[in-house]
Amino acid sequence: MAVSNNITACVTLLALICAVPVIASGVWFASAQGDECARLARWPVAILGGLLLLAALAGFVGAYWNRRGLLAFYLFAMAALVVLLIALLAFAFAVTRGSGAYPVLGRAYDDYRLDGFSMWLRGYVSDDPGRWEKIKACLAVSDTCKKLQRQAAFVNAEQFYQSRISPLQSGCCKPPSVCGYAYVSPTVWTSPARPAADPDCGLWSNNAGQLCYECESCKAGLLEALRDQWHKANIALVVATVCLVFLYLIGCSAYKNAQAAAFFRHYK
Repeated sequence: MAVSNNITACVTLLALICAVPVIASGVWFASAQGDECARLARWPVAILGGLLLLAALAGFVGAYWNRRGLLAFYLFAMAALVVLLIALLAFAFAVTRGSGAYPVLGRAYDDYRLDGFSMWLRGYVSDDPGRWEKIKACLAVSDTCKKLQRQAAFVNAEQFYQSRISPLQSGCCKPPSVCGYAYVSPTVWTSPARPAADPDCGLWSNNAGQLCYECESCKAGLLEALRDQWHKANIALVVATVCLVFLYLIGCSAYKNAQAAAFFRHYK
């Protein structure tokens, strides 16, 4: 009985440790979205990680002090939470599978369109005009395009074309390349050669408070930034999920052995 409890205690302690990267991924994802002015499913991952931590803590206490009720709660709660975590991962992979990025000849950066993203992501920036107004206002006062503006004095056209700008900067801080605007500075462009090539061409403004914030390319750039963040967070979540499933199976086996030992000892 003691050996099984010790094994269960070690397993629950490792599960508790595995919950930490889930929480860290959730907190990082939420803070990164704050930087990008988005509010898309910010806290579910962190909350789920916190619940995993509490369940693992209950299991550790139950194993260490031989509290069968807490051990049973741990097994039930951990099973439900791991299933939720797997479902969240499957959903995240499904909605972030497509990308709206497309390469531009002679440019180191990509341009972005909404067409390549999942319907669920497109709905986030298109279904509620009020939501985009808030995002747009946040982008206008953020440092996203101001970083490019500060480079205006020492970046020429060729240097800018070969720079690695972020998806948000590509979509929101400059006009789409297909419009054929002439470069003046990273956020000032004039004389479009093909003004009818894309609806966004007519929405561009050299006004620092407007730029291309009304453009579809800006919405696509935001979605690409969110997609990149999800993919980075998913790496830690996949590793943590695999470890939690493995530890859960070991914990179930140890718990059954402890129950069997207690049963035979009772009738010995």
